Amino acid sequence: MSTILITGGTGLVGTALTDLLLQKGYSVVILSRKKRKSNHANLQYAFWDTERGIIEEGIISSTDYIVHLAGENVADKRWTIKRKEEILSSRILPGKCIVNALSKTPNNVKVVISASAIGWYGPDSNNGSFVETDSHNHDFLGETCFQWENSMSGINEQGIRLVTLRLGIVLSEKGGALKEFMKPLAFGIAACMGQGNQMISWIHLDDLCNMILYAIENQQMKGVYNAVSPNPVSNKTLVSDLKKEMNKPLSVSVSIPSWFLKLLLGELSIEILKSTRVSADKILKTGFLFQYPTIKNALKQLVDKKNTVNTQ
Repeated sequence: MSTILITGGTGLVGTALTDLLLQKGYSVVILSRKKRKSNHANLQYAFWDTERGIIEEGIISSTDYIVHLAGENVADKRWTIKRKEEILSSRILPGKCIVNALSKTPNNVKVVISASAIGWYGPDSNNGSFVETDSHNHDFLGETCFQWENSMSGINEQGIRLVTLRLGIVLSEKGGALKEFMKPLAFGIAACMGQGNQMISWIHLDDLCNMILYAIENQQMKGVYNAVSPNPVSNKTLVSDLKKEMNKPLSVSVSIPSWFLKLLLGELSIEILKSTRVSADKILKTGFLFQYPTIKNALKQLVDKKNTVNTQ
C-alpha cells in the first residue's frame, strides 16, 4: 500500500482529498502542528514544526508521495501588514521544510504535488486567457505565489517529479467562496461584487481532488498546471445560476459598490473585484476529464448535495 503525505490535510481541500485517497486504497499521513488521533486504520497524523524545520522522525523515509496544500486562507481576514506576513510565511516555511527534509533523509518519494494559486496572474488583458507560461503579477498575491512556487524549486534539483497546481476559486457545499455567495441568497438577496462583470476562474472541489490524484498517478505530468474549469464565468452569471439552483426566483439583485468593498476589505477588495480568465487547456491535453466542466452542472450538484445533507 502506497503512502501519501499531506500538508494542510485538515483544510477544505485536504479533508476531501483524504477521503478520496482512503477510498482508493492509499495510506494517508497528515502533518499537523498538534497531536491528533485517527480512528481509521489507514490514516495517521504526524507532527511537524515549520518554523523549526522539523518533521516527525521516520515519516519522510516511509512516504511515497507528497501533496503540499498548507497555507493560510487569503480571504478570511483584512490584509493588514501582520496578516500579509502570515499568509506569506504559511506558504514559504512549509515548502522549505519539505525540501530540506527530502534533501537530508533517504527516501523513495516519487512525486510532490504542490498547490499554488491563480493569484499568480494579474487582471485580464486583451491577450486572451492566462496560460502557465505567463509571468507572475507584481501585486501582493502575485509575489506571494512566486515565492510560494520558488520555495519548492529544490524538489526538481533532487530528481523528484514536481507538479504545481495553480488553484482557481474552489467551489464546495461545505465552505469557501460558495458559502459566501449562498449567504445573502438565503435572505432573498442576489449580491454581486461591484458590477459583477469580473470573470471568475473556478473549479469544483471533486474535480480538484481528482486532478491531484491524476497528477500522482500520471507519471508524464510535471511542471505547472492551472487547476481551473474550462469555462470561467462572470460574478453576475455565477450568482444568477446559483439563484436558480437554490430556487430563489424572487431574490432582489443587488450590486455591492466597489467603494464599499474597498472600505470594508481594504486591499483584499482588489482581488475580489479582479477579473482573471485562466486557461485549462494544458491539463485538458493530458487527458484529464472534468466531471463538472460548467458552472450549471457544478452548482446543481453542490446545491443538491447541501440540501440532501440538511434534510437528513
